[in-house]
Amino acid sequence: MGRTILFTPVGGTDPISSQNCRDGSMLHICRVYKPDKVILYMSKEMLAFQKTDDRYRYCIEHLGNLLNHTFEVEVIEREKLTKVYEFDYFYQDFRSIVGGIFEKMEKGDTLLLNISSGTPAMKSGLAVLQTLEEYPAKLIQVVTPEKGINEHHHKGYDVETLWELNEDNEPDFENRCREVECPTLSCIKREEIIKKHIKVYDYQAALDTLETLPGKATDSYRALIELAAQRLLLNFSAVDRLLRETGIQCLPVRASSERKYFEYALSVAVKLKKEEYADFIRAITPLIVDLFEMILKKQCNIDINDYCEDNKSNIRKWSSKKLEGTQVGEILNREYQNRFQAKDVYSIHLKILIENISEDKHLIQLINHIRAVEESVRNLAAHQIVSITDEVIRQKTGFTSAQIMDMIKELFSYTEIKVKKDYWDSYDQMNKLILDRMSIYH
Repeated sequence: MGRTILFTPVGGTDPISSQNCRDGSMLHICRVYKPDKVILYMSKEMLAFQKTDDRYRYCIEHLGNLLNHTFEVEVIEREKLTKVYEFDYFYQDFRSIVGGIFEKMEKGDTLLLNISSGTPAMKSGLAVLQTLEEYPAKLIQVVTPEKGINEHHHKGYDVETLWELNEDNEPDFENRCREVECPTLSCIKREEIIKKHIKVYDYQAALDTLETLPGKATDSYRALIELAAQRLLLNFSAVDRLLRETGIQCLPVRASSERKYFEYALSVAVKLKKEEYADFIRAITPLIVDLFEMILKKQCNIDINDYCEDNKSNIRKWSSKKLEGTQVGEILNREYQNRFQAKDVYSIHLKILIENISEDKHLIQLINHIRAVEESVRNLAAHQIVSITDEVIRQKTGFTSAQIMDMIKELFSYTEIKVKKDYWDSYDQMNKLILDRMSIYH
């Protein structure tokens, strides 16, 4: 079992209050938690009291005898510390001290920080330090017996008499310790991290961070982030469930037969926004095949399913029997000099058909450009360990990644899917919805 260590500033009512003959915060924490080691932090004024009658060690030692427990006591002396109101000083000093304590702690050890003893600057310095640095320590606050403000009287302090009169020495003493957090500071810090993850479309990282927050604090927007994460994974069954749960509709294309193509294209666009260029290039091929197929159907009245058959792996292959005697079969045979073999459907086959059937010169130019991009970069990204940057893509294809994405967007205008310009901002609109919901919570 690990050790328990208490770090505590020493304040005006420590170790025992002369006003009510009850434990001060430092001694009360020792009584309740029985730390193995107590590290006392003393300013010039508190050191003077210590040197007068050894009051702090005296009470800790007698408490140990009463509890049959051994307290190891260490004193950190700040002999020249008189400006006990300077927050910045204590934040920096405590940061160094607490950091040093943690370096020496072992797995299973527990650190307690007393935020009830000392000056307001000391108390707030410890509370802010623990929150911002995220040390795995417990902040301990001790309620006064009167549930009000302590009064400090040091003149004529008799530690021996006060120890004998201390009501907290009774077995049925009231436990006035409270373990507290600074949820406002902690939540704000973590939620700012969540917001940053959302803005860069890293929804899984946002969910991981969200798990460190209290559930009640995230109830208003948790499902929206889950929705975003599942959407990027193209997990439409989960997306539909979360859409029902939230009552929010953020997918611009809703027909299931069309949604998968557009949502896939949006996910490709997200890869580009995240500058994941290799993944962007690898993701293009299946999208190009689908787009070319839809263009053939819309612009050329050719449904390639009429010329294909599914094999045992549910992969479409051209059917020699279905191609025989058709315009599609004639075009493919001519282009391949009568050596076209029935095999998997590739984008090059669809490109050939569009070139030979469509009369739209701009469309033909567009599909040639996008097919050339696929051919130039796809194999490089898929089969070699190389760095794929926007500049590499431009050198290999003559187009930047943004220009390639613009061509993909334009290809959608030749399909049956009705895509408005602002649909392409759908993820940013969804992000704004999440961020707005987080702001409403606050």
